[in-house]
Amino acid sequence: MAKKEKAAGAKKVKNIGGKRYAAAAKLVNRAKSYPIAEAVKLIKSGATKYDQTVDVAINLGVDPKQSDQQVRGMIAMPNGIGKSIRVAVFARGDKAAEAVKAGAELVGADDLAEKILKGEMGFDRCIATPDMMAVVGKLGKVLGPRGLMPNPKLGTVTPNVVEAIKAAKSGQVEFRVEKAGIVHAGIAKISFSEEAIAQNVKAIVDAVNKAKPAGSKGTYLKKVTISTTMGPGVKIDVASLSAA
Repeated sequence: MAKKEKAAGAKKVKNIGGKRYAAAAKLVNRAKSYPIAEAVKLIKSGATKYDQTVDVAINLGVDPKQSDQQVRGMIAMPNGIGKSIRVAVFARGDKAAEAVKAGAELVGADDLAEKILKGEMGFDRCIATPDMMAVVGKLGKVLGPRGLMPNPKLGTVTPNVVEAIKAAKSGQVEFRVEKAGIVHAGIAKISFSEEAIAQNVKAIVDAVNKAKPAGSKGTYLKKVTISTTMGPGVKIDVASLSAA
């Protein structure tokens, strides 16, 4: 009896979510690209009380299979991302002490590597001092697929662990093109003001534009879509993103 009641309850929740999505979807013309301000209004009007993440999907004219068409970078959101970022730092001695003082949740060397190999992945960003890369390198198969491998080009391999930790916790977003040529990222919370969400969208699109690889031919920025975790996507008029 209890199992039947539980199943019925789960179905009810699912139906409620479906109704909310359907109602929000009715507000959006899928064939239309909206100015950024109007697009933000649409996703906020269809949101529930739950403080959902605002996601952006940027379709690019690149072939990620080609080494000269990779797109990757880091951008500090002008209004943060509304999420607490847990940081792991590979460091020894004074640098480890600095990392602890700066608020890193996990700090260590070989001991931290062992924890990660055993499945402890309770962090969102991984930072390492240059002398620790011999240790971190052994974790490539674990950290790499999760996009957590420290990288000097992204500022996550650095002797200045304090600044790297502060940057991570202030709302940095790492972006990387996926196999389908799309960059996905969570860039805000729906509780942010319309202006703050729009500013964050513009910031990441600008960063992706600046990261255009030399091998990209034709139209680079094909489509930009924003959505909430539980809502429909809304296409943005790309020209409105560069407007003052």
